[in-house]
Amino acid sequence: MIFCRITAFFIVAPIFSARNIPAMFKIGLGFAMSLLIFSVHGSQQTIVATPEFILLILKEILIGLLLGFIVYLFFAIVQTAGSLMDMQIGFAMANVIDPNTGVSAPLLGNFKYMVLMLYFLMLNGHHFLISGLMRSYEWIPLDNDFFAQLVDGNVTQFLVLTFSNTFLIAMQVAAPLIVALFLTDVGLGFLTKSAPQFNVFVVGIPLKIIIGLFLLTLFIPALTVLFEYLFSTMFQSLEQIISILQQ
Repeated sequence: MIFCRITAFFIVAPIFSARNIPAMFKIGLGFAMSLLIFSVHGSQQTIVATPEFILLILKEILIGLLLGFIVYLFFAIVQTAGSLMDMQIGFAMANVIDPNTGVSAPLLGNFKYMVLMLYFLMLNGHHFLISGLMRSYEWIPLDNDFFAQLVDGNVTQFLVLTFSNTFLIAMQVAAPLIVALFLTDVGLGFLTKSAPQFNVFVVGIPLKIIIGLFLLTLFIPALTVLFEYLFSTMFQSLEQIISILQQ
């Protein structure tokens, strides 16, 4: 059961779920952590091998997936904001393949995501995630009432609120550039009306790219403040879901 929660967390959580990390390493790390946690929390509990044991394993897998998914939501904020920026600048047609997930990712979103990962690793955030995962057995023991909280709707309500908050943060991050490029479109529209012979498509696309990249260079120094806010909000959300599961 301990191994199921840890490996489920590694499947979803960023950094650990990257495709370029060998599966053997993930399994070995999960097994080593399971042995450490078992020596502290698991040896004091006895579980009888009954048909209900399958439900207990499923419960631990869902808890690990839930904790990893919350972490993933806050890492996906920069990709969502980047995709919104790409649509305004015109980079949406030039998406690249993200090597971590294997799916198409926006240019600016992928760039900000890599910077976010580097900053997270520089702050030893992965150590905090591992430490929080190991200490989760103090707050959410193996004999928890996860299914009762799931039936009451507390977990679902928390996920909906967290998803809406992360999307709102992504919109706020992309809002300055979106508004600036929207005003650029308005100016090009007035230019087209005042001078119909002017080819707005030839000038408009390079102009939006230049303005977008210029604004992006202005926003780069503020990324550290944004990342610190994302990390603090992420750990607060983990504390909230743990407090919900403790009830």
